[in-house]
Amino acid sequence: MKLRITRDALRAMAEQAVERGTGARALRSIFEKLMLDVMFEVPSRGDIEAVSINRQVDEGTKASSLRRRKADAEEDAA
Repeated sequence: MKLRITRDALRAMAEQAVERGTGARALRSIFEKLMLDVMFEVPSRGDIEAVSINRQVDEGTKASSLRRRKADAEEDAA
């Protein structure tokens, strides 16, 4: 599976880490929080090719974007 994190999401995570004042530990905590739902959902699904995280995901206004594999989507349609 591929993980895509947009620049604006990285910037938002860095801003939060600076606000917390704990450096890399804050980044790890922020990233783990963002990935929590993904870590539970994706392993049980064999049809996910990629996950995208942007600023809206970081801000909690949107869920991570999951992209399905094309071959699986075509099989489901058949």
